[in-house]
Amino acid sequence: MNDSPRSPGDERTLRFERRLAHAPEKVWRAVTEPEQLSQWYPFTVAELDPQLGGAIRFRDEEGTESRAEITEFLPPKVFAFREHDEQTGTHELRFELEPDGEGCRLTFTHSFTDAFAQTPWAGQAETGWVHCLDALERALAEAA
Repeated sequence: MNDSPRSPGDERTLRFERRLAHAPEKVWRAVTEPEQLSQWYPFTVAELDPQLGGAIRFRDEEGTESRAEITEFLPPKVFAFREHDEQTGTHELRFELEPDGEGCRLTFTHSFTDAFAQTPWAGQAETGWVHCLDALERALAEAA
């Protein structure tokens, strides 16, 4: 596991690399199919239109909904989307999968504005993603 934040230019990017003992196609389903994504992602996926420009609708525990737009969709290699939150601004999330032996390497990045990086939320986001990626690995293992 190589989880490390970095700060390029005017935005903050959290970048995580994980080697997973699962084929890229299996991991792809875990990050793009609503039922599987909802098992480890911090929000329930209420809708996901799997195509470039497609909409994603998330729902939190209180039932509040947020929306995102798919900005990259290259099965089974790249899945990225942009979401906007009134409190935390615009976020770019990107999952990149590369074959690695019998498994794959997942590179996950979460980018947001630099002004937001100075708030306690940025550190919480980093910790939260570590937990989420751990949950992804457990979900993949249980689905084996």
